[in-house]
Amino acid sequence: MRVLGIETSCDETGVAIYATDGGLLAHALYSQIELHARYGGVVPELASRDHIRKLSPLIQEVIDESGVESIDGVAYTAGPGLVGALLVGALTGRCLAWSRGVPAMAVHHMEGHLLAPMLEPDPPGFPFIALLVSGGHCLLVEVTGVGRYRVLGESIDDAVGEAFDKTAKLMGLPYPGGPALAQLARQGNPERFTFPRPMTDRPGLDFSFSGLKTFALNTWRASAQDDQARADIARAFEEAVVDTMAIKCRRAVRQTGIRQLIIAGGVGANQRLRARLGDLMDEENGHICYPRPEFCTDNGAMIAYAGWQRLRAGQSAPLSVSVTPRWSLEDLEPVEHA
Repeated sequence: MRVLGIETSCDETGVAIYATDGGLLAHALYSQIELHARYGGVVPELASRDHIRKLSPLIQEVIDESGVESIDGVAYTAGPGLVGALLVGALTGRCLAWSRGVPAMAVHHMEGHLLAPMLEPDPPGFPFIALLVSGGHCLLVEVTGVGRYRVLGESIDDAVGEAFDKTAKLMGLPYPGGPALAQLARQGNPERFTFPRPMTDRPGLDFSFSGLKTFALNTWRASAQDDQARADIARAFEEAVVDTMAIKCRRAVRQTGIRQLIIAGGVGANQRLRARLGDLMDEENGHICYPRPEFCTDNGAMIAYAGWQRLRAGQSAPLSVSVTPRWSLEDLEPVEHA
């Protein structure tokens, strides 16, 4: 089975083809960073319009690169995400499937991220704990199979990627702020500032990063607001975020007894986070896995793979097209393979 995947949930247009025989055959990604940089953040209407311009050429590019003459299914992101952007991919994907007489599958964006490590040469097996960290989400999930998810903890306010971006913006760093802040943090003095580790002094696995962002703002205002202060605050902020997530991950591993952890989502590419959680799993006699950096950000490959898992199990989307901007992982139907 060959499945074409389409990702248009936010500001990246991704297309890929995944096959039962051959795995990932081709993938392409277009980022709208340059388009939104002048506004300091994603403008939903502009994102939708750019998806319309870029999606069809990317589909043709991937089909040409893969060399396939036909596809057996189409998968598209149906949520969560920006409703206009989601509709572009959903309508295109559903119409493409209908015109070719093949089934379509509406994919949960975060399920795509959660399954992205399966695209690696040495994929993890079930069960595992997943830390899903991106610009819009921060989740700890117990995974016992495809579609078998139990949310253990989530952010009660800002997602971790959102907190990175907002903190970077308040210190005048360019968009996108998260990667810029992480890069600047390498030059920071880890001894100068100590930031709190929010919600780690109480039981539970939920996160909160809004107060940490405010702490960073107050520290910036009280500083000399020079380049060194900016780097030192970036380092203290990143250290606090990484420590907080490590503490929560350790709790999840010990509470569930599952000694396998995956990191996925855009923030999952953060090198300090990967190193810290790698050390943690060594201490817990466990194993850590994450996708290559190009599959941490939004991409079509993860949607093609997630759709392939469901389509080959006989699931499909109806002819009517709908998207779900807010959608819980726990609402997904489990996948049963023969």
